[in-house]
Amino acid sequence: MKLYYPPEHYNASYRRQVFPLLKPFIKDANFTDVQRIKGYGVSARNFIIVEAIGDAEVVILPMSWNYYANTKQLALAYAFIEKAQGLGKPIWSINNGDFGVKLPPIKNLKVFRQSGYISNKQQGHVGFPSIIEDYLTKNKLNKTYLNIDYSAQPIVGFCGLAIDSKKNAILEVAKQVYRNLRSYLRFNSHEPQEILSTSYLRASLLKRLEINAAIDSRFIKRLKYRAGVTKNKETDSTTADFYNNILDSQYVLCVRGAGNFSVRFYETLMMGRIPLYVHTDGYLPLSDIIDWKDHVVWVDYKDRRNISQILLDFHQQLDPDALSALFKKNRKLWREKLTLSGFFEAQEVNI
Repeated sequence: MKLYYPPEHYNASYRRQVFPLLKPFIKDANFTDVQRIKGYGVSARNFIIVEAIGDAEVVILPMSWNYYANTKQLALAYAFIEKAQGLGKPIWSINNGDFGVKLPPIKNLKVFRQSGYISNKQQGHVGFPSIIEDYLTKNKLNKTYLNIDYSAQPIVGFCGLAIDSKKNAILEVAKQVYRNLRSYLRFNSHEPQEILSTSYLRASLLKRLEINAAIDSRFIKRLKYRAGVTKNKETDSTTADFYNNILDSQYVLCVRGAGNFSVRFYETLMMGRIPLYVHTDGYLPLSDIIDWKDHVVWVDYKDRRNISQILLDFHQQLDPDALSALFKKNRKLWREKLTLSGFFEAQEVNI
């Protein structure tokens, strides 16, 4: 696939806001394709950066919409898009973070995103996965992840922020009301969000699962994100706790955070486990080619009070072979479609 981006847009001080597929290619001159494959899983053989926009199959807005909005350079982004439109080129862009940037409908533009709401029916907006490291391969567990026994009781895991406090819930709701008010008054560029205490939502769902004696609940509840760890996250014991909890479970509760998406959802698939997914009108990637209900226990938000029964009904349909097969299927899906290379190779290019 031949790609073009305007180099003058790139700002090294905001590298976290670079379009994900460009990060492996915007490197110093000594960076080799071998290093690119090892570090990012993508190759210059599959994605070719061209110097002329006319030679490209796809043109990319190199920085996120959040960057253009926060640095007051939206006019620069729109001017580039207009140029690409004039050449009939499809344009890729990304809306990063928990709170997306408000955008008008734009012809030929695809906006990849994790947060957001499907019911808003925004033209060109599609789901994008959280790009994560392969913990199983890194820790040489990829050959042993299936070593978990079948049980009549579904084993459900969760390790993360969950606060069963109405006072904290009121504070979360108040913050969201404030952010929405600033959005409506155009003091910021954020899209308004559902008014909801997500930490209280998680706590209430965990409680429903815990009180059901037919479910083996294995929960580690935190009062702070990552138990308050801010440095050396990858080597901290909380990281091992998190992934071991997934590995010791058959199902993992996956529900939105501050933004309307769950990174844990992709971590669960990567580990070859089954998301117990609470759907809150959020985007999922490649929904035009992936039947997500074949990979997860699907719980619509309106049915959240029945989460335990929905899980039990799902589990009762599986025997040991079927459970193991679903583990393999989810791990395969992550490797082939939800990594950086797999996701973008699955994109259709319509010129």
